[in-house]
Amino acid sequence: MLESIKINTNKFLSTINRDIYGHFAEHLGRCIYGGFWVGKDSPIENIEGYRKDVVEAFKKIRIPNLRWPGGCFADEYHWKDGIGPQAQRKRMINTNWGGVVEDNSFGTHEFMRLCEILDCKPYICGNVGSGTVQEMSEWVEYITFSGESPMSKLREENGHKEAWKLPMFGVGNENWGCGGNMRAEFYADQYRRYQTFVRQYGKDKIYKIAGGANSNDYNWTEVLMREAARFMDGLSVHNYTFEYDWDHKGAATEFDEKAWYSTLKNAFGMDELVRRHAEIMDKYDPAKRVGLIVDEWGTWHKVEPGTNPGFLYQQNTVRDALVAGIVLNIFNNHSDRVQGANLAQAVNVLMSPVLTEGDKIVLTPTWHVLDMYKDHQGADLLETSYTSSTLDAEGFSIPGLSVSASVAQGTQDYTVTVCNPDLHQEKTIVMTFDNLKGSVKKAEGKILAGESMNSYNSFENPEKVVAKDITVKITGKDSLEVILPAASVLSVTVNA
Repeated sequence: MLESIKINTNKFLSTINRDIYGHFAEHLGRCIYGGFWVGKDSPIENIEGYRKDVVEAFKKIRIPNLRWPGGCFADEYHWKDGIGPQAQRKRMINTNWGGVVEDNSFGTHEFMRLCEILDCKPYICGNVGSGTVQEMSEWVEYITFSGESPMSKLREENGHKEAWKLPMFGVGNENWGCGGNMRAEFYADQYRRYQTFVRQYGKDKIYKIAGGANSNDYNWTEVLMREAARFMDGLSVHNYTFEYDWDHKGAATEFDEKAWYSTLKNAFGMDELVRRHAEIMDKYDPAKRVGLIVDEWGTWHKVEPGTNPGFLYQQNTVRDALVAGIVLNIFNNHSDRVQGANLAQAVNVLMSPVLTEGDKIVLTPTWHVLDMYKDHQGADLLETSYTSSTLDAEGFSIPGLSVSASVAQGTQDYTVTVCNPDLHQEKTIVMTFDNLKGSVKKAEGKILAGESMNSYNSFENPEKVVAKDITVKITGKDSLEVILPAASVLSVTVNA
């Protein structure tokens, strides 16, 4: 099947904010403990207690920001429990996730140091559900105030004299649910109150993010924008991709073609979700000052058999790779309003790019997609158009392709990413770079595909699904051709 994609190299639409490619680390299952953090005395190779192989994996995909400590855990987290000598920190039960003991050995200092090692922005989510205004205010002071105060003195006593920068701060999490079961109107007032005391110390701006809607709760966005837009920099939304819906999650690796197409239809649904929330935001913020922050997204399947159901550990197949590619293309294409996003979650939880088991590590198909897409970060989105018939299969109708294209600022280095959701039909893609200055000098491509739709990387076979170099044929001064296999993700980089 022949498909054509046109990239208008003269039509710069918006800048793709690097923060769209952010990640999420909650105190949930083995994301923190055994994932990022093993401790300095661990036999597993580490950097100051952080797993070296996990750190290297995230540095390679240029992680721009990391959200912590939750998630639902955030609205039960009291930050003073996680400072001071580790052996003396308060132990508690993690009532949200598995009922296990949380010893608070990973706290503010450990998180901020992790972000320094990863060279990424810290994105902290504060406690509105069970915390006080004073507690949140003092946390921000503890982290960011460089002058003389009780909190800066306490920070120094705990071994860190200099203040940190805190670029991103979320005022609560899922306050419509686990963060307090609040109504939109009540949370809007709470947000206005709490954010007042997220003080701006010094010249380094804190980007304040209001807790946003659950998926398609457009009323929540309407109320928050109407009542509190002028007090926020960003407004979040959470949306997970299920096989069918929340009550009908399927297995991560054992599924049929109907489940494949149902899942990908839900992934494509992110486009309508973002567009409709953005339309509401446009009413109150036509200048697009407030960013839409999709700070929890990804697939949510049944947990792997034999694992703690509260740990949300799932494998990650070619299907998850397609979801990642489709959703990231959507975020790129809406980067006039979408200013950040966080894949849930980073290690060993839900749609993780990285899995660990003892001293072993697996880079999942999703990690490979993030690696293929990383050149979009900070680039300028270009206008694209393409011919592609609608794909009708197993009772579902979805687009036949997913596409986004960008150019690195100040260059003629182009990145085009394409997903083929068709399980059986390969496609010949003809790309044309309209209004190109000069001609195509170099074109390289990578493909991610598997032997089957449910292929995945295991600890026994960690490289079953990896991105592979493919031939890109330059067919003219502004055109090229590439074969896109069935059920695959493609990235093409072009220099002109």
